[in-house]
Amino acid sequence: MKTTITAGLLSMLVIGLTVIACETSDENPVIVTKSGQMRIAFDNVVGSSDLKLNSSTYQNAAGESFTVTKFNYFVSNIRLRKDDGTDYVVPQDSSYFLVQEASPTSQTISLNNIPIGKYTGLTFTIGVDSLRSLADISKRTGVLDPGLNDGMYWDWNSGYIFMKLEGISTLAPATQNNTFFYHVGGFGGGYDGKKTINNLRTVTLPFGNDVASVQTGVTPIVRLTTDALRVFNGSTQLSIAQHSSVMFETYSTNIANNYAQMISYKGIQANL
Repeated sequence: MKTTITAGLLSMLVIGLTVIACETSDENPVIVTKSGQMRIAFDNVVGSSDLKLNSSTYQNAAGESFTVTKFNYFVSNIRLRKDDGTDYVVPQDSSYFLVQEASPTSQTISLNNIPIGKYTGLTFTIGVDSLRSLADISKRTGVLDPGLNDGMYWDWNSGYIFMKLEGISTLAPATQNNTFFYHVGGFGGGYDGKKTINNLRTVTLPFGNDVASVQTGVTPIVRLTTDALRVFNGSTQLSIAQHSSVMFETYSTNIANNYAQMISYKGIQANL
């Protein structure tokens, strides 16, 4: 009789533990999310011509000839549109890039740990947002390091230059050695809490009928075209003769409105 009771108790204990284990497993399932990689390639051009520093001569809508000596811009806060209409937000710490015409490697950026799936567009910011601009210097490394980002930071203004276009033109003043420069930044605030110029611009680019399929072992390359001529030829026609140097001033918002339109979607390439 004692043996039977003991065996019964052991059986009930085993069943109870099994039920608890099943309930625990159901309440806290282990979700394994597969991920892959996407690359975004920026092709810098001037109108229908490839952008070549210090050599080729171009012409803007005002009929002014010029040569480009530097062309840089920040891309940040990237969101990828899924085919179900939702967005995957790239983690902010991994979402700041500096594209430099003088550095070919900077013109292709890699997005890692992207959930497997199909993507139909992307959204990003040209510039560096206020939270990161005001963050402790320990949070601003890599391309955001003020001392290591090709002069894309105003020490005197404590802020990032979102877009930098420099060049040479006979229409620029001789007192500037015929050079022109557009250093555009300003995130709408400052360290003293006062509102200032806001030249952050958001760009949304649908892929049309194309789909960027992120799979294990297959990395899609989204190809974009950045037209430096649009800095001159946009909602405002920028004249070198009239505005040969623009930095932190009201007129810079016109240039920001122009560069908001300078990047367009080109196509998708599957990279095995």
